Amino acid sequence: MDAALRDIRPFEVCSIRPPTENYSLTFRLTRNCYWNKCKFCPVYKFGAKFSKRDIKEVKEDIKRARRIDDLMFDEGITGLTQFGTDYDRLEEILLRIERVQGKDTEPEGPPSVPAGLDQRLQWFLPWFKESPSLYDSFHHVFAWRAGGGKTCFLGDADALILKPETLRETIQTVKDHFPTIERFTVYGRTRSAARLRSMEELKEYHRAGLDRVHFGLESGSDTVLKFMNKGVSKAEHIEGLLKTREAGISCSVYLMPGLGGQTLSEQHAGESAEVVTKTAPDYVRLRSLQIFPQTPLEDAAKRGEFVEADEETLAREIRIMVEEIGSRTEILSDSASNLLDINGILPEDRAAMLSEIDSYLMLSERDKILFSLKSRMNSFINQYGGFSQDIYDCMAPHISKGRIDPSSATNEELKRIIGLIRSKLMP
Repeated sequence: MDAALRDIRPFEVCSIRPPTENYSLTFRLTRNCYWNKCKFCPVYKFGAKFSKRDIKEVKEDIKRARRIDDLMFDEGITGLTQFGTDYDRLEEILLRIERVQGKDTEPEGPPSVPAGLDQRLQWFLPWFKESPSLYDSFHHVFAWRAGGGKTCFLGDADALILKPETLRETIQTVKDHFPTIERFTVYGRTRSAARLRSMEELKEYHRAGLDRVHFGLESGSDTVLKFMNKGVSKAEHIEGLLKTREAGISCSVYLMPGLGGQTLSEQHAGESAEVVTKTAPDYVRLRSLQIFPQTPLEDAAKRGEFVEADEETLAREIRIMVEEIGSRTEILSDSASNLLDINGILPEDRAAMLSEIDSYLMLSERDKILFSLKSRMNSFINQYGGFSQDIYDCMAPHISKGRIDPSSATNEELKRIIGLIRSKLMP
C-alpha cells in the first residue's frame, strides 16, 4: 500500500466553473482566459497567464484523478455513505500519504499578489488554485462522487478555441477512466462559435461527446457590450448561439442584470431579452453585477462614467427580461449575487415569476432594505457557513440576544451592512 501512496499526485482542477458544475469532475484544457479584458471581471487576474495545455499533461491529470478515485474506493470511501464517516476516512488517507511522501498535503496558501491589494480581493484569492494540493484533489474527487459521479467540466474560460480533435481525445480518455460520466460541458465565447468555428467543427464537438456550452452573454446591447469591452457584438451572440444549437449542443447563457448601470438599464434588459428570444437557449442564468475592486469598471465608476444600478432597478430589469423573452427557455437564479430567487420555465411560469418580482417592487423603501438584508445574509451563510469577523463587527451595534435587530439601525446603516456582505459573495 505504501508504494501506491507514493505514486499519488495532485491534478489541476477548474477553480472557476458554472454553479451547475460544482459537483463535476473537472480538468483544465487551457489555463485562464485569453481575452481577459472585460471591464467588470475580476477573474484570472492573478497567477498564470493564458496558455493551452499539452494533451499529454491533460491525460496525465486524468490518470492521476483515477488513481485517487481508485484509492478512495479501495478504502471504502464512495461519497455515497454517511458524509461524516467518509470525510474522516479521507483525512486519514491524506495523513498517511503525508507520512509516506514526506510532503504536506494541506492546501497551499493564496497566490502571491501585489502589495496593497484590496482586502476584498484578498478574501477571494484562496478560491483560485493555480496548483492544487493533494488535499484539493482528493476533496474534488470526493465531491464528484458525492454528487453522483456523472458529470465532467472541461476548462478554463473558452474551450471552443481548441480543435475538435483535442476535445474528442480528452473526452474519450475521461470516458475510458471514468465510465460513469454521462455529461460533458465547457465554457465558451459566442464570438468563438460565430467566427472561429465552422458549423462542421461544432458538429464534431457534439459527436465527440460535448453536451453543453455555458456562454457568458452578459448583455444583448451593443452599447453595453462595447463599454464593458466584452469583445463580442449582439449579432455574434445570436450567430454563435444559433450555430451551437444547430450543431446539437445545449446552450446555457448568463445574463448580468445591472451591467447597463442606471443609465442603460432598460436598453440592456430589452435587448438581452431580444437575443434570448431569437436564439432560444435551453437555460438563462441570472448573475447580477457586482463591481469588484481593482477592475476597470470600478475605475469607471469612480470617474462617474458608470452609475451602479440600485437593487430596485435590477429587479425591474429582470422583470423586463421575464416579460419580453418570447422563446421557450428556463430562467434560473442560481447565483449568490442575486437579490430575488426567480426561477421557472417560459412561457408557462411567466405569470408566477412576474408576481414574485412585483411583490418585491410593491414593498416600502424600508421593507425593501430589510428584504435585501435577509436575502444577503442567507446567501453569505449558505456560501461560507457563517459571518466573517468584519461583517460581524459591522452588525455588532445592532445585535441583541445573539440576533441582529434591524429596528435599531437607520436605512443607511443597513445599506452599509448589505454592501459589505455583497462585496464578499462569490457570484
